[in-house]
Order: sequence, then C-alpha cells, then structure tokens
Amino acid sequence: MNVILLHGWPLSERMWVPQVTALRKAGFEPLVPHLYGRGSSIDGWAAQLLRDYDGAFVAVGASMGGYCALALARRAPERVVGMVLVAARAGADTFDRRRQRDDQIAALRARGVPPELETDDTAEDLAVAQVAMRDRLDLSGIVASFGGPLLVCIGDQDDTVSVEESRELAAGALRGSVQIFPGGGHFVSVEQPDQFNAVLLEFLSQWQT
Repeated sequence: MNVILLHGWPLSERMWVPQVTALRKAGFEPLVPHLYGRGSSIDGWAAQLLRDYDGAFVAVGASMGGYCALALARRAPERVVGMVLVAARAGADTFDRRRQRDDQIAALRARGVPPELETDDTAEDLAVAQVAMRDRLDLSGIVASFGGPLLVCIGDQDDTVSVEESRELAAGALRGSVQIFPGGGHFVSVEQPDQFNAVLLEFLSQWQT
C-alpha cells in the first residue's frame, strides 16, 4: 500500500525521514512530495499529486499537509482509502487567522525568510503556501462523508490546534478516532517520532496482507 506523506509549513518533506524508514521496514511504499512551488491553491496541489501518483493510497498530512490530504479526498475519494490528519482542521480559516496569514505573507515578502525557520525554500514559495492555506475551502463535509478510517493526531501542548478541536474533527467522521500525544506540540511526528511511528503503523496495519 502506498502512503503519501504531506508536510507542514514551514517544514519540507524532510520532516518525514523517521516515518519513511519505519514505513519501508513495515512493507509500505512511502511517497513524499514537496508541496512548495505548486501554485497558490491547495486544491490545485491535490490535482497535481493525483496526476503524479497512481493507484490508491493512505494520506498522512501534518497541518498544511492535512489540508492537502482533505483536498485529495475531495477530488478522488475512491483513491484515498484512509487518512491521518496531524494538527489540522477541516474548516476554512477564521477572519482573525486570515489576518494573521496576511501579516506573515507581507513579512515574508518584505523581509525574506527569518533565519529561525531553517529552510531551503524561498520566501515567495513560503508566502504562496500561506496564501493557499488562507484561501482553502471548508472541507468539513469531506470529513463527514469520508468512507475510510480517519485518525486525528494531536499534541496536548499544541498552541495552534486544540485537543478539543481534534476530538470534534474525529467525532465528525464516519470512522474517526483521535490519538493524543502527551507533551507533544504542533509537529508530533518530528518531536516524538517513535511514539508517532507506533501509532501510524498500528493504524496502517489494517492494510497489511
């Protein structure tokens, strides 16, 4: 079974190195696309990825990558057999969140990439990704109609997405479940790779033959 790993902002596909190793060892085929540079629409990113890769897959998305996973399920529900959403929301941005993103976009374009981000991607690519997240569709209905198993993962110290939001997201799915990571922040797969890998492989075991 293919497993597509969709990275968060401002990280890259390199965030998934521990998961790629674990998945290959378990007999899965990880797919790790680079999301920046694909334009200013997450729905457009999903369309590109569906052309880039063939067949069915499990979509695993962290934050921004979770929005992309939902867009994949919207465009090709027959190909997305399962989803793992890590620190992601299904709804569109609130007014306040859109304003925060506008500030980030303006700062990136005016001053470039802050050194603390430690990224090889350009300020413009990072800014355009913020535009894509700001303007994404409300895909709450996709969660509600998704027929496969959906796992929501959240760190209880995440200061962006709350545990309660994540519980509600899982509860809104037909076959939803939630996994809380004590002490985890926004990117639990990076902060707690061993714990995350154990949860991910347990979820994926239903597709092992």
